[in-house]
Amino acid sequence: MITNQVLLASHGSEGAIAAENMAFSMCSEGGKIHHVIVVPDLWKGMMGDDWLNNGVTRDRFGNYLEAELESEVQVHVDRVRDKAEKHKIDYSSEIVVGKPDKCLIDASRNAEYDLVVMGSPRPKGKSGLNSRMRTEPLTRSLTIPLMIAPYPYA
Repeated sequence: MITNQVLLASHGSEGAIAAENMAFSMCSEGGKIHHVIVVPDLWKGMMGDDWLNNGVTRDRFGNYLEAELESEVQVHVDRVRDKAEKHKIDYSSEIVVGKPDKCLIDASRNAEYDLVVMGSPRPKGKSGLNSRMRTEPLTRSLTIPLMIAPYPYA
């Protein structure tokens, strides 16, 4: 199956990179991949109010946390953009904060896509943040095919 317009949900984990590879293998040369990076809104709860006892300290910590997230996401975007250039595929990206499933559903409605590609959930025992991407709302709400790349066991 070759397609021209792919919506890719990826955030740089092993499973997400498997989704990237699948999206690039399925998108035709000259096609387009729109990359959605969802920063789960759960990070907002990491403000540590118990030890950030004044507004200035809390604001500084919030700014630091946002800068770190932005830096990590930019490295990821640059890597995927380079991959798109090598495959001669148009690339665009969008960074959103919120619930991963809702953000992906919203992104799917913002343009005409042939396919949504995302990685499978991280297996038990694998370390890393679980973004809590729920597939049930996706399968009920998407009006285009959803492809879930299998986790890359090595």
